[in-house]
Amino acid sequence: MLPAVSAAAPTPPAAAVASAHPAATAAGQAILRAGGNAFDAAVAVSAALAVVEPYSSGLGGGGFWLLHLADSGRDVMVDGRERAPLAATADMYLDAGGAFVPERALNGPLAAGIPGAPAALVHIAERYGALPLAASLVPAIELARDGFVVDPVYRRLARWRRDVIAASPAAAEQFLVDGAVPAEGTRLRQPDLAATLLRLARAGHAGFYGGELGRRLVDGVRDAGGIWTHEDLAAYRIVERTPVTGTFETPAGRWRLVSAAPPSSGGVALVQMLNMLSGFDLAALDPVDRIHTVVEAMRRAYRDRALFLGDPDQVDVPVARLTHPFYAAGLMRDFRMERATPSQAPLLGRPKGADTTHFSILDAAGNRVAATLSINYPFGSGFVPPGTGVLLNDEMDDFAAQPGVPNAYGLIGGQANAIAPGKRMLSSMSPTFIESDDHVVILGTPGGSRIITMVLHGILAATGLNPDPGDGAADWVAAPRFHHQYLPDEILLEPDALSPDVRERLRQRGHALETADRPYGNMQLIHWDRAAGRVEAASDPRGIGAAAVSNGLPDASGSVQRSQPQTQPLRTTP
Repeated sequence: MLPAVSAAAPTPPAAAVASAHPAATAAGQAILRAGGNAFDAAVAVSAALAVVEPYSSGLGGGGFWLLHLADSGRDVMVDGRERAPLAATADMYLDAGGAFVPERALNGPLAAGIPGAPAALVHIAERYGALPLAASLVPAIELARDGFVVDPVYRRLARWRRDVIAASPAAAEQFLVDGAVPAEGTRLRQPDLAATLLRLARAGHAGFYGGELGRRLVDGVRDAGGIWTHEDLAAYRIVERTPVTGTFETPAGRWRLVSAAPPSSGGVALVQMLNMLSGFDLAALDPVDRIHTVVEAMRRAYRDRALFLGDPDQVDVPVARLTHPFYAAGLMRDFRMERATPSQAPLLGRPKGADTTHFSILDAAGNRVAATLSINYPFGSGFVPPGTGVLLNDEMDDFAAQPGVPNAYGLIGGQANAIAPGKRMLSSMSPTFIESDDHVVILGTPGGSRIITMVLHGILAATGLNPDPGDGAADWVAAPRFHHQYLPDEILLEPDALSPDVRERLRQRGHALETADRPYGNMQLIHWDRAAGRVEAASDPRGIGAAAVSNGLPDASGSVQRSQPQTQPLRTTP
């Protein structure tokens, strides 16, 4: 294993922020220029995304924040994943005949877990930030108060979920205009959300989970048929977890991977896949052989995801065994280059969705953050408790409500991820660092069940194991993608991912192929080339995000090399 970065390690020549929305990237830049570190910037970006990307994340959701502390070389995962309410039961989404009713786990307040994002922002600011929480929340408060401009992504996802949003009067007032999806260019203001952010800024954890806001949250949920209690809010705490780590070899040298720990399945699956692929010279393989080999590693990792992974506070997750190279060798014993390995079950639902968000940050001291946040389905549950501005998640769908039955993303699960009171649901969110002697890469993406395989694609590109995408960050995030998740037993392709010849040759080996309706994912990546003394950042061209590199020091201009929209002048208190 590579040694941890020491305090004497070189520092990057620039800072960088890459996020899924220009306003959020600008918020992170503003905090860095005000003297904040990467962790302060992470608070600012998270909160800004809660305002301008309500279809992807928010105060009513949760996520995983992967932190690297440059002065000690320590890596830590801040687990702000939602928890099941204490009144939750294993059969709460089943009908009288015992059949799973998906709508109950997707729409309305019964679908919502207890949010973790507010607690995580407070924790990160208080434990790791250089600025007060109140200062880091200023850009988001201003965005909520003054509004942001509706873009095509907002319109597309709001159209998809309009009926669910309209069923909640407070959500309809916040996200629609006279019951209709707002026109592109409309300035959307969220005064209730601004007031909630201000409460959080002034009172921290208690400002969200207690007091008047806590009462409004619980009363609003229960009045609409949900099961939250004040005890649920009072009991919520973030958990600091040791990330999943592993090493892998490339022709250019050894790399160390640091990624999300359970209740994320991302780190375990990534280490498993890289272990399985370690016996192959991927870059030297014929393209069809390379794709076939990667798909077979994906298939086996997602099978284990369904069998073994869940909330480590409530079930025994055998991380050490699953991530051991010997175990990976056993998984590949039945691998054959000439044919696909059938998944042992009938076809189930196809993965779908355009949820979740990701951002990456590097500051001038070498601190770094990779964070993936979510409210699950676009616009979450579609429900806002009146007077709060907080759009609630529908993360309860991420539990295995019925063993072997797919959720909204086609993922199956077993008893390890069954619903239980206070339990954190399994996730695919995979914020990740990879590092060699000469390189540091910070990456992640939204995309539901496809997140883990997209991050794998990014790793293979950045390390040269896949030679096709090119040599730089912009090429790595733009490269075509394919995905396999054990069930359904098919390779899901982006529309232009593979040539007709390659597709036909994969079919000849027994693979079923399915083409997605549109490109998917929204990767945000930062690359620090230590050998060249250069930092680059890239935002996925599939989205509307922004990546910016600056000197990262507090000054008037920030020396932004890639111009982005800026927030209003930063004040030190809301």
